Amino acid sequence: MTPSPSGSQPYEAAAPLPKPASRHAARERALQVLFQWEFHQGPDGWFEEFWKAQGASPQERAFAEELVEGVRTHQAELDQLIIQSAKNWTLERMPVIDRSILRLALYELLWIPDIPAKVTVNEALQLAKRFADEETRRFVNGILDHILKTHPRLENKRIELAQAPRS
Repeated sequence: MTPSPSGSQPYEAAAPLPKPASRHAARERALQVLFQWEFHQGPDGWFEEFWKAQGASPQERAFAEELVEGVRTHQAELDQLIIQSAKNWTLERMPVIDRSILRLALYELLWIPDIPAKVTVNEALQLAKRFADEETRRFVNGILDHILKTHPRLENKRIELAQAPRS
């Protein structure tokens, strides 16, 4: 037991509180997994080691794995959208991190209706800021903005975005 700061009664140090589940952290982990997947062409060997090293909550891991699985399942469609929107770029010429951020954000925009478009785009820009550079941030923003404005399946998110208060 340790004396309290006032010197009166001793108290036991509290156990650290568990880290709250964070969708932002889950997106970071999902991006890292997608990035690794590009090089390993699958989850063999490194996947479980990655999760052991992360210390992610079960909720973070579940959301990250949902994102990764969604991107992997719909990758051909996501890549087509990226190719159609990225003028004068081929998918192969894009840095792996750029492709991965775009795939992740587009999956979220198109297949997770309860996450507002503003949140998805902001998170994608935060990932670009953390894992890439300003040029990637502008590139990702331009592609996502174009798809958000033109893709027919995103009509509800466009309406929601137009009605959202500006910050």
